[in-house]
Amino acid sequence: MLKSASNRVIRVLAMVMALASVSIPSVVSVAAPEPEAVPRRWQLRLQAGDLRVAVIDAPGVGPRAYLYLTYKVINNSGEDRDFSPWFELATDKGQIARAGRDVPHAVVQELLRRIDSPFLQDDLSVQGRLLQGEENAREGLVVWPANDMTAGEYTVFAMGFSGETKAVARPDTGEEVVLRKTLMLVHEGTGRLDPTTGRPLNRTAERWILR
Repeated sequence: MLKSASNRVIRVLAMVMALASVSIPSVVSVAAPEPEAVPRRWQLRLQAGDLRVAVIDAPGVGPRAYLYLTYKVINNSGEDRDFSPWFELATDKGQIARAGRDVPHAVVQELLRRIDSPFLQDDLSVQGRLLQGEENAREGLVVWPANDMTAGEYTVFAMGFSGETKAVARPDTGEEVVLRKTLMLVHEGTGRLDPTTGRPLNRTAERWILR
């Protein structure tokens, strides 16, 4: 089981490497050093919820499937932090998308209504100065259009939760790029997602990487 999960992580990293462009430092992800075993820079506690799919009929767009997850972030870093997270979703077919892009506001509002949590915020409202302590925790909603319902794997990259970075040279150009500590969440696709079941995608790996 562990070997299988490890192989899936390697495949995901290789896929991200293939997607890299001059503006995305993932080109060095496979060869990049691992994060520190014990964090030496500030780090927020991130509790990621399930990745799910739902169909929402938004005005002007019509019925469309969207992938989404919720998360909780807690600041036990020792001081207040400016919090501005960003999330990306990649598939094993080579697609990668930033959360929130091409997602109508009506879709986010409908998901907030369905989840019905008094503390849950959209991706803009959740940002800002994050005070210390469990009592100041925030909960956020992240949404992507489900452009491919037939992928074998869906991987979420969560950034902005750690201050750890590492400068490395790109293997193709020698240019120095800065990798950032990122939480990687790998999910199993079914080859044909069914948004009517309400079941979450099976999470097969969760680990910190430098990306």
